[in-house]
Amino acid sequence: MSRTLSIILMVLALALITYNVTLIDFADPFQGDSIIAMIGIMASLCAVVLLLIFIASKKVQKKVNKD
Repeated sequence: MSRTLSIILMVLALALITYNVTLIDFADPFQGDSIIAMIGIMASLCAVVLLLIFIASKKVQKKVNKD
């Protein structure tokens, strides 16, 4: 997977987080659609963390192969 694809996926995950934050009813965040939005936020955050780990591992792999 190329670096640009990783960045595009990260931007999409951040856009999903932003969208799901707008769906949360902060008066009652654990009822109805708010809980689904919170699950979506957590899933998107997991995707961002996984992509950051992937980018870091590619940098390490490039340095190891260079030596």
